[in-house]
Amino acid sequence: MARGYDSNPFEEEEVNPFADNGARGKGQSNYGSGAFFMTNPGSVPPANSKLSPLPHEPAATVDIPLDSSNDLKKMEKELKAKEAELKKREQELKRREDAIARAGVVIEEKNWPPFFPIIHHDIANEIPIHLQKIQYVAFTSFLGIFACLLWNIVAVTLAWIKGEGPTIWFLAIIYFISGVPGAYVLWYRPLYRASRTDSALKFGWFFLSYLFHIGFCIVAAVAPPIFFKGKSLTGILAAIELLTSNVLVGVFYFIGFGLFVIESLISIWVIQQVYTYFRGSGKAAEMKRDAARSTMMAAL
Repeated sequence: MARGYDSNPFEEEEVNPFADNGARGKGQSNYGSGAFFMTNPGSVPPANSKLSPLPHEPAATVDIPLDSSNDLKKMEKELKAKEAELKKREQELKRREDAIARAGVVIEEKNWPPFFPIIHHDIANEIPIHLQKIQYVAFTSFLGIFACLLWNIVAVTLAWIKGEGPTIWFLAIIYFISGVPGAYVLWYRPLYRASRTDSALKFGWFFLSYLFHIGFCIVAAVAPPIFFKGKSLTGILAAIELLTSNVLVGVFYFIGFGLFVIESLISIWVIQQVYTYFRGSGKAAEMKRDAARSTMMAAL
């Protein structure tokens, strides 16, 4: 007797979890939604499934302390106060500079000599071009008196060593200490300022002091025996006297005599040139008018 078709016992039965329970076969198991998702955690939950919501996570917040904002405001106020103080100081400094400029006072920066500045000196930029040659020669005259008095110390020191005594050496030191700064203050700086500002009064002061300078150079070149036999200055008379007793000291004195002669000639040329400019530019008449005006005001 022939048997009917029997199903394969080893064939896997396909089960649709989303199908209706009524459409399933008799041999199919009725899985609940919860049971299905327990066995298939990666599947999409059905519409009617109820899941517990995740706990609410509060948003992250940044706490800015009030003290830091107060510190920033305080620093801002301090900076503004300092800025206002600096502006006030700048205005005060500018006001003083303007007052000094109106008064005719010139602030001079020391720039000479370059390795150790002690005076202000800038002929090329401050002296008019037509007076620069005279000013340069006058500056040579100033350096010349420095060289003359320095060599005078050397020669007199040698004479002192050879037995002339310390008194002439002390006098030579006094000549140098008083002569070099005195030459700058009394006649070189007045000529420099007179050339720069074209002032008649400053020219007048230069003439008076420079005549004294020329007279000193001539006396030093002669060295008459009026100051301790004249040996404190390296003039011609002292050189001749010392040459007979000590040739080396006499030669040093003759060199000093030559330096004083050159200085005298340069100084005479300078005063002639300055006087020529002074007369030609009408500064002599201007100085006379200023002197007459000053005399009148003093009388009144």
